[in-house]
Amino acid sequence: MRPYEIIKKKRDGHELSDTEIRAFIAGYVAGEIPDYQAAALCMAIYFRGMTPAETASLTMAIRDSGDTLHFEGIHGLRVDKHSTGGVGDKTSLAVAPIVAALGVKVAKMSGRGLGHTGGTVDKLEAITGFRTDLTTAEFETIVNKVGIAIVGQSADLAPADKLLYALRDVTATVDSLPLIASSIMGKKLAADDDCILLDVKTGSGAFMKSEADSRALAEAMVDIGRRAGKRVRALITDMDRPLGNAIGNSLEVIEAIETLNGRGPADFTELCVALATHMLVISDRGTVEECEANVRRVMADGSALDTFAAMVKAQGGDPEWIYHPEKFPRAPYSREVPAPADGYIVSVDCEGYGTAALLLGAGRNRKEDVIDPAAGILLHAKTGDAVKAGQPMATLYASREELLDGAEAKLLASTVIGKDKPAARPLIVGVVE
Repeated sequence: MRPYEIIKKKRDGHELSDTEIRAFIAGYVAGEIPDYQAAALCMAIYFRGMTPAETASLTMAIRDSGDTLHFEGIHGLRVDKHSTGGVGDKTSLAVAPIVAALGVKVAKMSGRGLGHTGGTVDKLEAITGFRTDLTTAEFETIVNKVGIAIVGQSADLAPADKLLYALRDVTATVDSLPLIASSIMGKKLAADDDCILLDVKTGSGAFMKSEADSRALAEAMVDIGRRAGKRVRALITDMDRPLGNAIGNSLEVIEAIETLNGRGPADFTELCVALATHMLVISDRGTVEECEANVRRVMADGSALDTFAAMVKAQGGDPEWIYHPEKFPRAPYSREVPAPADGYIVSVDCEGYGTAALLLGAGRNRKEDVIDPAAGILLHAKTGDAVKAGQPMATLYASREELLDGAEAKLLASTVIGKDKPAARPLIVGVVE
């Protein structure tokens, strides 16, 4: 069937077959189908949607468009966690070592940050010497020995997703549920883990702003995973406020270390415990209560922190940085941001906070931008907290003093202070199985 006929069929609201979807994606990756026809199909999908079967077929076509990883040399069950992205989300740094300390393998590929959301690879590379470009043999050896390794995504993994995302970005078709779900799950399934836990963010700092949209995305991705024969579960979690108190690469690694030492912020600790617990549950390691008790045990006895340090050492970093986080370089310039009035922090534009960190050098607008690992924000007050005029709400860190003004203005513009204390919001909004 010609690409024209496939586009017309979807434009008119009909369901595409698995064969049609796979043929179109294969032709596009091979260069036989031009951008303008691929863009037309994306727009047809945007307006007409896709059935669960179509979305699964598109996901598998994306998965199969390049290399698929099997890691036959890794012994034992493998579990992974994927977050849809947020501000201050450094959960992988704490959750993965917890799960590995309890005997489940975590062979994780992570991406870099772009825009207001951070990337796990960028955070880990704040540790001097830490390598995220391991060979497959090195990767498998470390996972077998330590229980965990975290590397950057392969350039040959799901190339159809890279092509389609670049096209969607310039054709106003990014925010389409089947296109989002197939993009995320196409990459996840290419790594072929046995179990996948999805952390689907909702709120001002998330891609999906409403709980209904976040739940629909979670349900679609869980359905895709089940159709692929994987054990999949999703947590829907709040991103109407930054997660934890640290935003920025070194600052977030330090906060993850403090959490593994039992001294982390309450919200970040709560989410890490929940994510690790559900990763263990879907890996058949016990009931929710049993798994949570084990998670808290390895956090309390130091074995999760030791696993993190062992991974850092195996991947070329200095494990002493994990035991002595004061070794992380600090930015030469800092500034406290005072509250402009008495009252309560009623709400924040979480994406705005991420943008403020980006303005300090903690993120990148373009893929080629260089990140300053020491730049970022430490929050002293968050949504629901009482503040007094002049009280420090946050401290900004940067390597150039002239960056502080713009970031301070953005942070203040993203903070709403009112007279009444806002109602508390749950951190974990729901579970999709």
